[in-house]
Amino acid sequence: MTADVSQHLAGLDALELSGRERRGLASRVWARAWPMISAIILVLAIWELVVLSGWRPEYVLPGPGTVLADLGHRLGDGEFYAAVAVTMRRAVIGFAIAVLTGLVVGAAVSRVRPLRAAFGSLITGLQTMPSIAWFPLAILLFKLSESAILFVVVLGAAPSIANGLIAGVDYTPPILLRAGHILGLRRLALYRHVILPASLPSFLSGLKQGWAFAWRSLMAGELLVIIAHQTSIGEQLDNARELSDAPGLLATMIVILVIGIVVDMVFGAADNALRRRWGLDQRVG
Repeated sequence: MTADVSQHLAGLDALELSGRERRGLASRVWARAWPMISAIILVLAIWELVVLSGWRPEYVLPGPGTVLADLGHRLGDGEFYAAVAVTMRRAVIGFAIAVLTGLVVGAAVSRVRPLRAAFGSLITGLQTMPSIAWFPLAILLFKLSESAILFVVVLGAAPSIANGLIAGVDYTPPILLRAGHILGLRRLALYRHVILPASLPSFLSGLKQGWAFAWRSLMAGELLVIIAHQTSIGEQLDNARELSDAPGLLATMIVILVIGIVVDMVFGAADNALRRRWGLDQRVG
């Protein structure tokens, strides 16, 4: 009899715990969603008020209803998805090359003092240089081609990634380095097993900043370098400008913004996972 009661109580406890987990998940989702929903509603309301004020003619600044209707039409068009695919392919390829370049340069500069003295300030200078300034050289070198776009994307992103790794290496706790030496780790082994893991938070910040530079460089490149028979988000943006299609222009800008937000959420999830793994998540409840 006692065993039956214990099993019954255990089943009730499990059911209650499951309900709490479901409520907890729903609460977390709502806690993350409502600020974004509120911000979107606020932006749309302000946008509509600006349009109603007559500050600009509606053919120049259409209301959110008109723009969202145009966006819905684009979402049903196959050419739109082809343009997104081309742009994202360029973004992924350019960012991947930038990550590899930044990783190699950052690793070398952070550990070799003569390289730090020679190229440390140069990397920071490249990071602060506007990406648009590289396009005349890129077009001169590669003509109006995809290589010109990728060239600028890599130059825009790689310095931030390299600086993120350099900063992470600089702030690696000395006690970890001593522990690595005691365990017999040297050079590449020390870098792989101690320095790189310790520099991950700063490196992740560099990746996030590098993506921001890469995305902006890519959008500027697609506006300046129009490749025949190859649609893209930037080309659609430029076409809307040429045709004075304000709803199409704003709809395309919304797409660019949404892609940027989604990628930022991916980096945010990676950062949260890293914090939880390292026990740095201070949130309660």
